[in-house]
Amino acid sequence: MNLARGRKIPHYRRSGQYTMNHDNSKKTPDGASFDRSGSQDSLDELSLDDYFKEIENIHETRRNNHEEREALVVKEPDEGELEEEWLKEAGLSNLFAESTGDSQESMVFLSTLTRTQKAAVEKRVETVTQTLRKKNKHHQIPDVRDIFRLQSDPKEKVCDENEPSAVRTTENRSGTQDETKGSKFSVGTNEQKTPPQDMQFSETDLNLEIPFAEQAANTKDSSVGKMCKSGGGDTLPLNFRLPKDKTGTTKIGDLAPQDMKKVCSLALIELTALYDVLGTEFKQQKAAKIKTKDSGLFGVPLSVLLEQDQKKVPGTKIPLIFQKLISQIEEATLETEGLLRIPGVATRVKTLCQELEAKFYEGTFNWENVKQHDAASLLKFFIRELPQPLLTVEYLKAFQDVQNLPTKKQQLQALNLLVILLPEANRDTLKVLLEFLQRVIDHRDKNKMTLNNVAMVMAPNLFTFHGFGSKTIEQSEFVMAAGTANVMRFMIQHQKLLWTIPKFLVNQVRKQNAESQKKEKKDKAMKKLLKKMAYDREKHEKQDKVPNDADVPQGVIRVQAPHLSKVSMAIQLTEELKASDIVARFLSQKSGNVQTLKKEEVFLYEIGGNIGERCLDDDTYMKDLYQLNPNAEWVIKPKQS
Repeated sequence: MNLARGRKIPHYRRSGQYTMNHDNSKKTPDGASFDRSGSQDSLDELSLDDYFKEIENIHETRRNNHEEREALVVKEPDEGELEEEWLKEAGLSNLFAESTGDSQESMVFLSTLTRTQKAAVEKRVETVTQTLRKKNKHHQIPDVRDIFRLQSDPKEKVCDENEPSAVRTTENRSGTQDETKGSKFSVGTNEQKTPPQDMQFSETDLNLEIPFAEQAANTKDSSVGKMCKSGGGDTLPLNFRLPKDKTGTTKIGDLAPQDMKKVCSLALIELTALYDVLGTEFKQQKAAKIKTKDSGLFGVPLSVLLEQDQKKVPGTKIPLIFQKLISQIEEATLETEGLLRIPGVATRVKTLCQELEAKFYEGTFNWENVKQHDAASLLKFFIRELPQPLLTVEYLKAFQDVQNLPTKKQQLQALNLLVILLPEANRDTLKVLLEFLQRVIDHRDKNKMTLNNVAMVMAPNLFTFHGFGSKTIEQSEFVMAAGTANVMRFMIQHQKLLWTIPKFLVNQVRKQNAESQKKEKKDKAMKKLLKKMAYDREKHEKQDKVPNDADVPQGVIRVQAPHLSKVSMAIQLTEELKASDIVARFLSQKSGNVQTLKKEEVFLYEIGGNIGERCLDDDTYMKDLYQLNPNAEWVIKPKQS
């Protein structure tokens, strides 16, 4: 990073007015001057001024409020406690519980892990095992080697095909899977060897097909990735992009809840594996319980706010006050110079805050009294006053530590996994915030708020939190400022990528589902045999009423659309047929008897087979997806809010 190494951070005196016109004669150690209105690709000392001025504004606000907030205390975990919590969150707690629960389900889950993911699990299992033995707990503690022994059978190594081909054994390569034959959802399969596939991706392409930790393991000791090193590469603009996936890009919100839960468990293991491979410590924090407000607007947990708001607006996922503050800022103009950087008048902001608490839900608050800079200050105040950080206590440090990863690409990969791990309310609110910040940056020619400026101003509001963030600043102000602002900048710049679920995680979920279905079929074989006659009769009657997939010839799928005029249609698959083409074909069949739906209101869904439910993006090539999941049903319907 091209930062003022060795320079003393200026101490800001408390003042009522912030001078916007900085002295342009300030220079970095190498003598380069900077212009605030310029488009900078690196963080400089001048933009660091924004960070520390924002810190001063935050302290000023707290002094004016004369309120002592109960500091969030991060618990010091006992030995093995973090690892136990980690296994619980990864869905593997039943390996150690006195009642083992559905150990079969855990075995299916473990069988789909990659080499590096297995190593991450083994490391935590070993720590917990040693801890339990020290405590003389008489649980049935499995040996680490026993946990993965089931996977030694090549037929059970479902996801070891994710391993780089160079480390696969002959036994692994010869393994077959009867249930998934013809379904090409494995990563790095025999048809798709890892090294040739990596050659197809440039330094700025984000490869979502090969697990991130496996990529890191492959490139760790090679020269690949040097272009993206944090040190020298920070002066280069790195605009990462997602190569087109013919089976469709999966965004957060596209999957059914049961599959998203599996994605989150896998994301935690993958993130841990990535940090392990890169030699970076990954530890989740845990906060001691504190008393929080159960009503109001500011200082109220997101879950409580949403519960209040959903009584007013059913189905809302973003706090209403948060939405209103953003719209209030935008109603004026985003071209206002110094927007977000210039604070509102402290006494007026305090009064507005009190009035909002009393009148917002009554609908009697007069928004005409709210000036734009005051609304921006209230928005930042809302974020800071959350009882727990928007990025959560568990992962705030992990977000901060992203800056320590070796390459920009690995930093982006880690951020992608961290966003997936956030609770839904936090993730949705963060998304709306980042989208708003990007709209502010889009007007940088007028408002002088570049990506760097916005990152510097917003970083203290997200990363310094009620004591345990500020201690870090006191210890190393400069490193904290530069590092968290870089992470903030990365989140704004690449937000569209961060809300994408990597294909390798979706594929692992498909494998889990396929394996679970295979085991269920074996368990139900006898019951099905006894009911065969009744089943065949029912199936025959159903075929007489509704066209069934059995009536559909090879290369044709039947699509259902219960909300549209044309409720069912057989579609011939071609190489170029996309999901958007199918939706358009249905929408062209108009009828006055059915409510007219617009193209942006309905989507094609992949349902069943090896996935619970998945909303398809418009550019999904249907023939490729059909080969991935030939047993799926295809339904056009509105997206669930």
